[in-house]
This record gives sequence, structure tokens and C-alpha cells, in this order.
Amino acid sequence: MTTKQRFEHILEWFAQNMPVAESELDYENPYQLLVAVMLSAQCTDKRVNMVTPALFAAYPTAEALAKASVEDVLHYIHSVSYPNSKAAHLVGMAQRLTQVYHGEVPDNIDALQTLPGVGRKTANVVCAVIWNQPTMAVDTHIFRVSERLGLTTNSKTPIQTEQELVKYIPADIIPKAHHWLLLHGRYVCQARKPQCPVCGLKPFCRYYKQSIS
Repeated sequence: MTTKQRFEHILEWFAQNMPVAESELDYENPYQLLVAVMLSAQCTDKRVNMVTPALFAAYPTAEALAKASVEDVLHYIHSVSYPNSKAAHLVGMAQRLTQVYHGEVPDNIDALQTLPGVGRKTANVVCAVIWNQPTMAVDTHIFRVSERLGLTTNSKTPIQTEQELVKYIPADIIPKAHHWLLLHGRYVCQARKPQCPVCGLKPFCRYYKQSIS
């Protein structure tokens, strides 16, 4: 099976078996999604969704968040991972967003990455989810799943994985494919105990083929 054929089979399986694939973060606008994605780094979406309602009630706009102290923000997000650095990044992000972009979340990766605490992965998520742009955010789930399935081979970094995925995935489905791979990694192809017996991708999976050989 060629790499191109493997991609085609896997994408077709996802299209048939996971027609709806969306972010599990709760948000109502670009500002809220940006904040939620920043909080989700090395933290579960479930935990983020527990803290954001009160956070957004206190700071409904970037302008409001920009006026907050780091200590005030920390009060709302203390239960997420790395709360101190995230609180500082959120305030810094909001201040730059207000000063440079008039409180409006920019719609391109380069501009987003000028915001404190916003790296390539976060920028890719926001552009894909909000504006349906063909940007592939690679987190630990996607990095692992791509290698196991055989979509990548000996990829060393997230950017290498991203480049390989966007090479073979049609641009119009990249935003959905991001969620396909992420959710598959979160619930089926888990790091410590992949659920191979119930996985419909076994016929195309390099990891499974190696495990039974």
C-alpha cells in the first residue's frame, strides 16, 4: 500500500464513520476559543470547560481581560495545568490583542503567533475551527496516531508531522481531519492502551500489522 493509498483509505473510513467531528471545547466566539485553546495545553478539554464559564463571565472580552491582574485570572484557572504561566500569557495576549488588533482575533497564523502564549499549534486550531482554513494543528494525539497509522514515518517533530499530513490531505477537509485524528487518539488509539480490537482502522494500520506479525 502506498502512502497516498493509505491516506485515501483512512480518510474515507473517517468520512463514513465520523461524519461529525468538532472541537470539544466550549466557546461562543473567536476570543473565547483562543482562550480555551491556550488553557487546553497539556490539560483536558473537560477541565478547561469547567473553568471557562466563570472566566468568561468575569472577562467577556479581550478588553476586560487586558485590565485584569495575573493574580485575578489565576483565581479562575488555578485548577488547570501550569496555571501561573497560563494566567500571565492570557493577560499578555489580551493586552496585545487590544492594543494592536482592537480586541479582534486575527485570522492568520503569523499574526496570531505574535500574541503572548500563542504558538503554532494554537494558531492552527483557531484558524481551522473559526475560519475553516486548511491548517493542521499537531498535538500529542495527532503526532502519535499519524505515526501508528503510517501516515508519517519516523517523524521527529510536530512540524514534520504537520507538513506530511497537509501534503496528502485535501485542503478542504484538513480542519475536519484534524478532529478525526485527534478524537481517534483521545478515545481509541490511546497512548498506553490502544483499543485495537474495536478499531475500524485495523486493515490500514501499520502499528496493528506490526503488533500481530
